[in-house]
Amino acid sequence: MDYKSAGVDVEAGRAFVQRIKASVEATHRPEVVGGLGGFGGLMRLPTGLRKPLLVSGTDGVGTKLELAQNHHCHHGVGIDLVAMCVNDVITSGAAPLFFLDYMATGALSPSAMAEVVEGIADGCRQSGCALLGGETAEMPGFYPQGRYDLAGFCVAVVEEDDLIDGRAISPGDRIIGIASSGVHSNGFSLVRKVLETASINETTRYGAEERHLINDLLAPTTLYASLIEQLLSNAIEIHGMAHITGGGLPENLPRCLPENTMAKVEAEAWPRPALFQWLQSAGAIPERDLWHTFNMGIGFCIVVPREAEQSALDACRRNNHQAWVIGEVLNRPTGDSSALQGLPS
Repeated sequence: MDYKSAGVDVEAGRAFVQRIKASVEATHRPEVVGGLGGFGGLMRLPTGLRKPLLVSGTDGVGTKLELAQNHHCHHGVGIDLVAMCVNDVITSGAAPLFFLDYMATGALSPSAMAEVVEGIADGCRQSGCALLGGETAEMPGFYPQGRYDLAGFCVAVVEEDDLIDGRAISPGDRIIGIASSGVHSNGFSLVRKVLETASINETTRYGAEERHLINDLLAPTTLYASLIEQLLSNAIEIHGMAHITGGGLPENLPRCLPENTMAKVEAEAWPRPALFQWLQSAGAIPERDLWHTFNMGIGFCIVVPREAEQSALDACRRNNHQAWVIGEVLNRPTGDSSALQGLPS
């Protein structure tokens, strides 16, 4: 017996590392020390920081991986992995520094795994962070043959004086919703259940525009890091931010609000994407479950003072992001436990 007969191909692993080397190195920032292959990744803090705070986040892609692997779409889930982590840490006003990934698989497929890492590297380049390292674990007998799971880890940095934590939010502030690219990476257990009952296939189209259903479901999660960097560098005042993930707007938007405030959201302030209309119709999904599962077309929110509303909208659109004023911040009455008005509770 040898390791290969037990299900682990060491030579394939070496070939995989060589293939991804160029993609990884293309993400490196000037602060990166050393190269790929060490036991730990090294990186200096950017110069000029007085009171730096490190902000960390971790996440995965969830059961979207099942659909992606069934349809051999590996690059997109690499972008998803970065986006789910980076979009979280930037809500504090932090700039992403570096990213780490962990892939576990039943048997290494160098081609599929390389596509994933190339997607991760693509997401890192778009977000301005270095892919500093990663780990690929072959676990035959634990994961099914040809299947893999992903986890990601991101570290960002922000000046303590520039930290955005929602404390500046006050009644009268405006809530700007920035468009998602679709379902992003949340709610796929429900998506897959709908697909099981709807008799769909590789060629299924939906909506008035006859769009390709599987392609749209697997569209990568939008990365918002470069947009937020542009807003902050243009001195647009941001009081709070929220990444709209699992739980949708009802559960994520209140996370950035002070305790004495609440959000009033106008559900008609933006067009409901046809993809969510199709999911609701095909799965007979109740309205409340729809809002509490999916982002409904809003992937990220920023809270700005009323006087900054138009400049923030203009900056979003200049950076090719659709955006709408979707609500405002109100005083929360004493004893009221609700943090959100206007959406199904």
